[in-house]
Amino acid sequence: MARNSRLLPDDANRPATREDLRRILGELEDPRVIDVLELHPTVADLETAAICLAGDQDVLGKEGHAVSPLANQVVDILSDDEEDDPQQR
Repeated sequence: MARNSRLLPDDANRPATREDLRRILGELEDPRVIDVLELHPTVADLETAAICLAGDQDVLGKEGHAVSPLANQVVDILSDDEEDDPQQR
């Protein structure tokens, strides 16, 4: 799901756009995009959420990075999407 991207530190802390969401998390249904963007995440929040959704939280822990509450909210929104989609089962 997550795209491989290299961000400059300043870029990671800027507010995420719809294009960032698509680039980092892939194509999502509009209601999910709106739900995520209404949280006003940074690009770093989306990158962290993508890592968590890929099941690689241990990588963050090894690098000493905690998952932000906002990144957790993004994961919750997108995890709900997978649970609601019978095609994903």
